[in-house]
Amino acid sequence: MIHSSELENNPDAIYAQPNRTYDRTRRRGKHKIFIGMAPGVGKTFRMLEEGHTIKSEGIDVVVGLLETHGRKETATKAEGLEVVPRKQMLRGEITLTEMDTEAVIARSPQLALIDELAHTNIPGSLREKRYQDVEEILNAGIDVFSTLNIQHIESLNDLVARITGVVVRERVPDRILEEADEILVVDVTPETLEERLLEGKIYAPEKIEQSLKNFFQRRHLIALRELALREVADNVEEDGATLKGQSCNIHERVLVCVSTYPNSLQLLRRGGRISSYMNAPFYALFVENPDRFLTKAESLHIETCQKLCQEFNGQFLRVQSQNIAKAISDVAKQYRITQIVIGESQQSRWKLLLRGSLTQQLVRSLKHVDLHIIATEKSQ
Repeated sequence: MIHSSELENNPDAIYAQPNRTYDRTRRRGKHKIFIGMAPGVGKTFRMLEEGHTIKSEGIDVVVGLLETHGRKETATKAEGLEVVPRKQMLRGEITLTEMDTEAVIARSPQLALIDELAHTNIPGSLREKRYQDVEEILNAGIDVFSTLNIQHIESLNDLVARITGVVVRERVPDRILEEADEILVVDVTPETLEERLLEGKIYAPEKIEQSLKNFFQRRHLIALRELALREVADNVEEDGATLKGQSCNIHERVLVCVSTYPNSLQLLRRGGRISSYMNAPFYALFVENPDRFLTKAESLHIETCQKLCQEFNGQFLRVQSQNIAKAISDVAKQYRITQIVIGESQQSRWKLLLRGSLTQQLVRSLKHVDLHIIATEKSQ
């Protein structure tokens, strides 16, 4: 999968293969999503711009669905591109329109430009959501460029509601992004977006003041912008992790290894501080020997560790293994950990010489992870 930012992108990436053929019976269409933090960042404009560039290179391009929302610049940018007529649907005495998916497929272009991926279709349509229409078009072997705002991603819905106070009803499953061949972040600063709003380039004048007091508050835009950038970065990490077993960690992730020793609480506090400084997800891991039962005191200690981990908004992990180093290494790779906090060894010098220290084993197996070895304090 190709991922890119607005400044670092090859607009012809999915058309760069020499002598490309369009055998519709053998290939699924390629999907490129233009994603942004909010309406007005320029997703549709950028999609149309790239559509023109690709058309100039001899590729058959049509507009499957375009929503200009009255923006003159967007409408002007669409000039010169063939537009597939919308399907008209009579609802009572009102005639409504939707994208004519079957007409797009029948037209059989090489590339279709389709706006607003999260749109909900008119009741009575063949499919409920526009992203389902897009999947039909992709299955017909037609490439698709589409647009999406970050707040419409299903897994981010609750977070967006907490940030903005707005519950977004139109949502797209995360798998749509995961299956995309390319994701491009169309990014502008919150200041630029506010200027566009005040200039009437996003909403009608009567909606501007209300928008600035609600969804378009500066703090909301800053948080949504970070969400958009992180979402693509996380997808890059997922792709990197599948390449030859190598990790490609962009965000910090902290793991504290706890045990039945009392210093585990100290380690959790240190790990909690590190994750707070780094604004990083926090995990705690207890590796339990399957051949040994915990005493009541040890069980209570581990429960205390779990509660303290949760106080730091962390996730407590518990696995069974006789090989502590391997268990830690496996968890670190699974959760893409970048920082591990462990206590100094409690083993005797003889055991360290005989078996090697846990630290040494982790250094050998986790070459790109930072280890924090914390000395034991007498009091907790």
